[in-house]
Amino acid sequence: MDEDNLNIEIRKFLKQVGISSQREIENYIRKKFTEGSIKIGETIKVSMNLSSEDGELDHSINESLKIK
Repeated sequence: MDEDNLNIEIRKFLKQVGISSQREIENYIRKKFTEGSIKIGETIKVSMNLSSEDGELDHSINESLKIK
């Protein structure tokens, strides 16, 4: 296996995930803030799930974002 190529492919995937995820989270928070559903000082819980097509890879990350 070409480790360098694997690293490049994973980094391309993560870059796409990172950029699109940040955009989606920002849009969601702005919408909720505009609607008055969230306020400064509140916390929003978000999660990201990573899985493989065969189901053997299953990884979740959970985090709380404080609105300032």
